Amino acid sequence: MNINNCNFQENFIPSSLEPAFEMEDWWVWCGSVIKEKNKYHMFASRWPKYLPFHPGWGMQSEIVRAESNKLEGPYEFKEIVLKERGAGYWDGRSTHNPSILKHKDTFILFYTGMTYPYPKITEEDELNHYSKEWLAARASKKIGIAISNNIHGPWKRFDKPALDIRAGYFDDFLVSNPAPCLNDDGSVLLIYKTRTYKKPPYNFKDEDMFSTMKLGVAYTEHYSKPFTRLSNKPLFNEKDGVLEDPFLWKTNSGYALIAKDWKGSYTNEIGASVYGKSSDGIHWEIKKNYKAISLDIPNDKNGFTHFGNMDRPFLYKEKGEFKGLFVAVNDGLEAGFKTLNRSWNAFIPLK
Repeated sequence: MNINNCNFQENFIPSSLEPAFEMEDWWVWCGSVIKEKNKYHMFASRWPKYLPFHPGWGMQSEIVRAESNKLEGPYEFKEIVLKERGAGYWDGRSTHNPSILKHKDTFILFYTGMTYPYPKITEEDELNHYSKEWLAARASKKIGIAISNNIHGPWKRFDKPALDIRAGYFDDFLVSNPAPCLNDDGSVLLIYKTRTYKKPPYNFKDEDMFSTMKLGVAYTEHYSKPFTRLSNKPLFNEKDGVLEDPFLWKTNSGYALIAKDWKGSYTNEIGASVYGKSSDGIHWEIKKNYKAISLDIPNDKNGFTHFGNMDRPFLYKEKGEFKGLFVAVNDGLEAGFKTLNRSWNAFIPLK
């Protein structure tokens, strides 16, 4: 597939769209895949189903590894990669948004970490958007990396995040949803999600305290070194729409991305994905009124399968060609998290 033409929908191969990775009694999300020694390894997020899907992930998400002999799956759970390690760590209570990369002999796992100073939520507890546990966890979101010389671990975690918030800037509330692009020399261009604290007074509703989602960009000359912001402004104007969950890759002329269009402002479909291109990773052009990916995906029954959400897209590349798209989906009827009963990672093959 010539990915630079951004003809995703036209290049999907109709398939069964059976779950590539799903676990009974667990919500599953955020699939990122790498091939190692003739096996495909998926790094994904999971959290127990006795918690609500959202914001349950902020309470007890953990990153796991699953294996398959086939790219399309199904993937079998193998181990917990990043688990809870204590409220005193910046990522001590919940890990989420995995993105697996490899540089030479080192595996690099980007992720979002969270913590909160309260007991673990149980089945008897009530959890909602105004729960103190969720408010604390969300405000603690930061981006980190873990490294290993073996796909099976052990994984080295760090006491400080790779990317933190910045007081006084547009990214002073949280940073999360890492979209890294790794270069051959070990340098990384990173697009991330953030929000901005609003100035008081507040009306004591959490939506009054911070902005809508924004995207920022940072860079490091080597993944082991601190990141530097490349812009003190968000990549996109809030008035044009709200984008989340970018996936970033290099092109012959710079960079390209796909990202979720939360309000349908760019694509005219709530929850569909936009396509963007950039020469430097800072200045972006979004193709307007164009759906890179719709929530309706062609299946092998001469029809379409509708997903309630399609989040955390991951384009799998092998031998220089994109082979397919992994995406986190659910069975909800709307682009939100109110009507779902199941969630899984799906695989969509590309021509």
